[in-house]
Amino acid sequence: MYTAGVDVGAITAKAAIFDDGELLATAITLAGYDRAAAARQTLDLALAQARLTREQIARLVGTGYGRVQVPSADRTVTEITCHARGAHYVCPDVHTVIDIGGQDSKGVVVGKGGKVLDFVMNDKCAAGTGRFLEVMAHALEVDLADFGALALSASRRAKISSTCTVFAESEVITHLGQGTNRPEIIAGIHESIATRVATMVGRITVKDEVVLTGGVARNGGVARMLEEKLGHAITVPEHAQLAGAIGAALIAQE
Repeated sequence: MYTAGVDVGAITAKAAIFDDGELLATAITLAGYDRAAAARQTLDLALAQARLTREQIARLVGTGYGRVQVPSADRTVTEITCHARGAHYVCPDVHTVIDIGGQDSKGVVVGKGGKVLDFVMNDKCAAGTGRFLEVMAHALEVDLADFGALALSASRRAKISSTCTVFAESEVITHLGQGTNRPEIIAGIHESIATRVATMVGRITVKDEVVLTGGVARNGGVARMLEEKLGHAITVPEHAQLAGAIGAALIAQE
């Protein structure tokens, strides 16, 4: 039986297609303002990769902020549930999931079979999210794709004390005016994110294996500094950004 999951987030839309427990295809696109169109486009890309038609998909589950806008979804499921299930699929020994997306960050305690046992979430402020990194990269005129490597190359970390994106941007501009080099500022930005996320995750029981999911998982600087703050090794799976879509497609099999 073919099933699909579509995860429409703040910045990207992701899709995954399964055939009785086997991952067949995935796709990622920018979400844009038309979430329904993004969901359709992303699913179509995954279908083309799997050489399937929409009619061959027995069940489709939508998740993420735009889950209610996934066309023809048979049901919708929260991203917390889907990320836990998806992380368990890619890392069967997972106990703690840290998901850092474009608009929020979450910590999830995962039990047997990918069941959610507890969770904590920050969705009230952009600091500690992918959007925060985007704003800082723009302020520094640095390609976001280079941010993590630049953070890890710094010999010291500039202090970014504000937990507000607007005020943090002002701090960055001040550092530039004082002659602080960009890698040091970027390292400070990453440490600020890691500190904020670690503080949030500290409200749940963190045990190994700790798995990082979401778009920010691609940033090696955030992963490294989170390890420092939490005192736990962090696993970044191959399909870290697709965990929500994978979990949705697996739930669609039930």
